Amino acid sequence: MHQIIARRVLVPIVLAFTLASPAFSQGLPAAAPESVGMSGPRLQRLSAAMKRAADEGRVSGVVTLVARKGKTTHHESFGYLDREKQVPMPKDAIFRIASMSKAITTVAAVMLMEEGALLLDDPVSKFIPAFKKTTVMAPPATSGSEATPIPAKREITVRHLLTHTSGISYGTGPMEGQYKAANVHMWYFADKDEPIAATIERLASLPFDAQPGERYVYGFSTDILGVVVEKASGLPLDEFFRTRIFEPLKMVDSSFYVPPAKASRFATVYSAGASGLTRAPDPGRGQGDYVTGPRKSFSGGAGVVSTASDYARFLQMLLNGGELDGVRLLGPKSVELMTSNHVGNLYQDGRFGFGLGFEIVEHVGRSGRPGSVGEFSWGGAYHTKFWVDPVEKVVAVFMTQLLPAPGPALQDQFRVLVNQAIVQTEVKR
Repeated sequence: MHQIIARRVLVPIVLAFTLASPAFSQGLPAAAPESVGMSGPRLQRLSAAMKRAADEGRVSGVVTLVARKGKTTHHESFGYLDREKQVPMPKDAIFRIASMSKAITTVAAVMLMEEGALLLDDPVSKFIPAFKKTTVMAPPATSGSEATPIPAKREITVRHLLTHTSGISYGTGPMEGQYKAANVHMWYFADKDEPIAATIERLASLPFDAQPGERYVYGFSTDILGVVVEKASGLPLDEFFRTRIFEPLKMVDSSFYVPPAKASRFATVYSAGASGLTRAPDPGRGQGDYVTGPRKSFSGGAGVVSTASDYARFLQMLLNGGELDGVRLLGPKSVELMTSNHVGNLYQDGRFGFGLGFEIVEHVGRSGRPGSVGEFSWGGAYHTKFWVDPVEKVVAVFMTQLLPAPGPALQDQFRVLVNQAIVQTEVKR
C-alpha cells in the first residue's frame, strides 16, 4: 500500500520536473544521424574539431547544433562558459547573438506585411516622420575641398532597410565624429538609457553614406526597421518578439536582456590575440550591459541573446516555410520572397545575393563554399553564425563569444564538417 502511495506522489513530481527542464521545453526532437541521411562517425569529426579548438585556446567554449529534416543530429558543447572560473560550457548556454538578431526583426516586419500593416515599398517616413527628408554626404567636388551633405534623391523605404541599401552605415569613416557627437555610433545599444526610437530620431538628422537604393551599406538599417515594427504594431519590440515570435516558437531563453535567474548560463566574451585569449572588458560592449544595464533600448539589429536550441527552432520555422509544430508565423511565399536575391550584384560583387535580411547562395561555385543553391545565412559580431540549406533540409548553428571576431577559419571548418557528414543527398543527379 505504501509503495502505491509513493508511486502516486512520485509520478507528479517527476512529471513536473520533466516539464520544467530546459531539455523538455526547448529544442528540436533528436534523431540518430543515419535516420536522416547523415553519418554519426562523420559527425564525430565535427565534435573532434570543435573540442580541439577549445583545447587549443582558439575559443574559450563553443556550442554547435546541426539538424536535418527537423531532427537534431548533433548538439554538443565544448570548452568553458567562463575560462577563469573553469565553468564548463553547457549546451543551453546563452549567447549575445548580435547581428543574428536581424533575421528575427526581418521576420517581424514580414509578419506585419502579411497583416497589411506595412508594404515593402512604404517610405520609412510613414512610420518615422523624421526620415521624410534625409541627406547624403557627397564626395569632395575638388581635391582638397570638404565633403558636403546633399539632399537624398529619394525616400528610404522598408525594402531598403531589409536589404541594407538605405545608404546608412554604422557611423564610421569621415563622418564618425558627427555620429559620436549625436551618440549614434556602431551597433551596440544595450547601454543606452533611452528607447531606441529616440536614438533613431537623432540618426535621421545625420548625413548618410550613399543614396538610397544605389549601394549595399551595412549599418543601422535593421535598427530602424525595429522602430518601424514598433510603430506599425503598436508594441515595443521586446513585447512583439516575446508574444509574436519567442513564445509561439517556444524559444524559452531568447530575449533582449538576460533575466538575473539565468545569468549563470550567460557565456563570457573573450578576445583572441597573439598571446592567446583574454577576457573582454566589462562594462561596455565587451561583456555588455545585458544583465545589469538600463534595459531600455531594444536593438533589432544586434540586441538579442539566445541559445543554440532556441535559434534552431527559429530557423526550422523558416525552413518549413514559416511554420513549426503547428504554429504558423509566415506563409511559404513570404519566406520565398525573403530568401530571394533583391539587390542584383550590389552585395559581395555578385558572389552572393542578398534577400530580405539574409545572404543568399545563387551559385555554389561562385560562392566558393560547400552548400546548396538557395542557402541563406548570417552571423553576429561576437563570432556566431547560422545557415539554412533548404535543399538538404539542414539547419546549422555555431555559437561562441569572441570580440573582435577573428577570421572565419573555425566557422568555415564547421561548415565543411557539417556538409561532409551528409551521406544521402537530396540533390537529384
